[in-house]
Amino acid sequence: MNKRPNVVLVCVDQWRGDCLGVEGHPCVDTPYLDQFASNGSLFRRAYTATPTCIPARASLYTGLSQRTHGRVGYQDGVPWNYPVTMASTFRDQGYQTHCVGKMHVHPARSRMGFDSIDLHDGYLHFGRSRSLGDPAETDDYLTWLRQREGSQSDYLDQGTHCNGYTPHPWDKEEALHPSAWITTAGADFLRRRDPNHPFFLMLSFHRPHPPLDPPEWAYRQYLEQEIPAPYAGDWVDEVFGESFTPDECMQGTRKWPADRIRRARAAYYAQMTFIDHQICRFWELLGEYGHGGNTILCFVSDHGDMLGDHHLYSKWVSYEGSTRVPLFFASPGSDLIPRNVRDEQHVVELRDVMPTLLDAAGLEIPDSVEGKSLLPLMRGETVPWRDYLHGEHIANIAGIESMHYIVTSGWKYIWHSGTGREQLFHLAEDPNELRDLVQEPACAEKIVELRGHLILELQDREEGFVQANELVPGRKVRPVLSHIANSF
Repeated sequence: MNKRPNVVLVCVDQWRGDCLGVEGHPCVDTPYLDQFASNGSLFRRAYTATPTCIPARASLYTGLSQRTHGRVGYQDGVPWNYPVTMASTFRDQGYQTHCVGKMHVHPARSRMGFDSIDLHDGYLHFGRSRSLGDPAETDDYLTWLRQREGSQSDYLDQGTHCNGYTPHPWDKEEALHPSAWITTAGADFLRRRDPNHPFFLMLSFHRPHPPLDPPEWAYRQYLEQEIPAPYAGDWVDEVFGESFTPDECMQGTRKWPADRIRRARAAYYAQMTFIDHQICRFWELLGEYGHGGNTILCFVSDHGDMLGDHHLYSKWVSYEGSTRVPLFFASPGSDLIPRNVRDEQHVVELRDVMPTLLDAAGLEIPDSVEGKSLLPLMRGETVPWRDYLHGEHIANIAGIESMHYIVTSGWKYIWHSGTGREQLFHLAEDPNELRDLVQEPACAEKIVELRGHLILELQDREEGFVQANELVPGRKVRPVLSHIANSF
C-alpha cells in the first residue's frame, strides 16, 4: 500500500483574505475552514500578484512570476503552453492527478498536466459564445445539470448576471448548486481513482464569485444579522473622482444605497458559508475512503473582491480587498504540516503554493519554479525571504487605470501607470488603507525606498515603464506580454 501523502488543493474564486472566522471577521461563519486553519499553518500576508482570474491562475499552476508566465492582465483566448505545471509535476512523480471545477485556460479542455478534468469555469462570455457550439461541450457541470433538470436548464435561469451584485438565492435543489457539484464530482473521483497511486486533487470552486446565488438558508442567515458597512479612504474621490457609474456589475466605481450593499454582502458571505460546509462534506467522505489521516490540504483563492470598499467592486485594483487572499495548509490526523502556526510577517504569494505542496509531499521541485516553499517558515526555521512583493494589473476597466503595487510586511506603495499617481499606506497601522500618506513629509524616505523596488522590477520591461532610473507614466500597456502573445 502506498504511503505517500495525498494532496487536496481547494481553490476558491474571488474570496477575500479577511473573510474567514479565524481571520477575525466580524460576521463570516466558516467553522470548518477555521478548524482546519487553526490546526495547520495560516499565512495572513498572502497575496495574488495579479488580481484577476487568468493571470493569478497562471502563477498558481506554474509557480512562476507574472513577468515570466507573461500574463499581467485579463485576456481570454490566449493559449496556455507551459511545459511544467503543478499537476504535471505531481503526475510525473507518480501521482494520479484530477481537477474538478474552474480552470480558466485556453483552449478550455487543456489539461495543464492533469490526468483528467471535470470542468466548470462558470459563465465566461468568451466560452459561452454560441458560435463555438453548445456551451455544455466545455462545461461538465452543465451537462450533469441538464441530465437532472432537462435539456434547456442552465445555472443562470434565475436571471442574475455572472458578474453582478444583485442577489438571487439558488432556484433549484441545493444538491444541484455548482458548489455542491464540486464536492459530488470530487467524491466520484475518490470512488473510481487508482488505489495503487497517491492522488493530487484540485477542487476549484467558482464561487463566491458572482452570480450571488447562495442557498436560501445561507442567505437568510446573514440578512438576519448585523453586517459591517464598507469603508472608504479619505483619498477615494480624489483618485477616482465623484462621478460614479450605475453599472450593476463590475465596471468602475459606484455609490449604492446602504441596503443594496448590505444584501450583496450578505449573499457573498453566504456563498462562503455554503462552500465551508461543502469542504466539510468532502473531508468526511475522504475519511470514509481511509485517506483522512494521510492527506495534505491547501486552501487558497485566486484573488479577492473589493465588495464596496472605497466604492469599488470586483477585483483589478491594488487595494487589500482585491489583492490579499486566504492561504493555509493543514494535514488533519498527521504531522505532515506543522500545527498552530499563524504567520503574520512573511509576504507570500500564489507562486509559492506549488513548491510548498511538492515539498510537503516529499517531491522534487522543478528548477523552473520561481516561488518558494513555505514549509521552512511553518517549521520556524530562519531562511532568506523576499523583502517585498511586486503586484500589478494591466487593464483599463471603465476608467480604472493600470496599477502596480509593492507590498512589504508593513507597507504598501501603489503606482498608477497611466497618470503616474502614487499612493502609500502603512498597513501595520492602517490595514484598511483609509489614509494615503503619500504627501506626508515623514514618509518621504519610505516612498523613495518602495518606489526603488518598483523601478528595479520594471526596469527591463518591454512597456518602457522605466527610463533614466525613473518611472514613466502613460506607456502603452497590454494584458499579455510579447513573449506569450507572439508564441501562437
